[in-house]
Amino acid sequence: MENLVVQKFMDININDSFFDSLKADYVEFTAWFERKADNNALVLYSEQGLIEGFLYCKFESGPGNDTAPLLPNANHMKVGTFKFNPKKTRRGDRYLKKIFDYALAAQPLVDDIYVTVFAEKHSYLAELFQRYGFEHYGNKVTGNGTESVLVRRLDKFHDNVDKDYPFINTRGNRKHLLSIYPAFHSKLFPDSILFNESPNIVQDISHSNSIHKIYICKMADVMNFQRGDLIVIYRTGDGQGAAEYRAVATSICVVESVRNIEEFRTENEFLSYCLKFSIFTEKELIEIYREKKYPYIINFTYNAALPKRPIRKQLADDAGISRDQYWGVLELTDEQFESVITLGELDRKIIM
Repeated sequence: MENLVVQKFMDININDSFFDSLKADYVEFTAWFERKADNNALVLYSEQGLIEGFLYCKFESGPGNDTAPLLPNANHMKVGTFKFNPKKTRRGDRYLKKIFDYALAAQPLVDDIYVTVFAEKHSYLAELFQRYGFEHYGNKVTGNGTESVLVRRLDKFHDNVDKDYPFINTRGNRKHLLSIYPAFHSKLFPDSILFNESPNIVQDISHSNSIHKIYICKMADVMNFQRGDLIVIYRTGDGQGAAEYRAVATSICVVESVRNIEEFRTENEFLSYCLKFSIFTEKELIEIYREKKYPYIINFTYNAALPKRPIRKQLADDAGISRDQYWGVLELTDEQFESVITLGELDRKIIM
């Protein structure tokens, strides 16, 4: 199994062939790498112990002196070095999630995130950043050539699920409660352990660490979801005690799209859509497609885990969600949603 791990530069093998292209793009790369000996990077290793991805971020203040035009006189997080070998698992999305995690955990909060990239040579990378709200700001010219400066302002919103990620818009969008069984929930929403630069290993699994999630169910009411709607993920009871105390709200997500399985013209089209972000294996998805027992597919972004997880009793008594209603799929009022995120102590800085 491939693994993501936080390591100091001094413990990373700079002679791994993964770094050859970076050395070619930046003549000073080796000397820079050695100067960063005590800094941390997020590294992806293959089963064979070879490097497949690398991310280093740093924090800066002020306009700097190496871009045209100069950056705003603000607090920035720079994506200093970022590269990954694509492998049809949306590794880029998973790294983008970590970039936003780091930016939002920064104290004080940064005003923007920026990256410099040789856009023509690495068009896929530039397009990935632009999908999540990075905009061309200017250029950086050095002896290595001209790089595009892409900036994601954290105070600018586009009314677009991807470009606004990880922020959530609570005004004008409907809110829903969506129940997920514990076994599925644990695979789809693993707790992040990288916020404190822990050396613990995180499995490199698309559906676990990605921004986008695919959930397949047989609850027809999910077809009422619309792009931009907010979802409170509700993990049902685990059988270890009364649901009043064991069932909890855990996360906030934003709907990208919903589809009926009958919309897919072929089995391969269904697999292509679901496989990267679903908890199910290819074999299981083939069975789902052929049997049509679970016909509803939700694609959503995983925006935030609730720091505190309100139990069912709190959701009923304090947030006012009626115990008499069906909690599988349930539309919430603005007041109920506000109560849930208050009980969950959601960081208000991600709310538009």
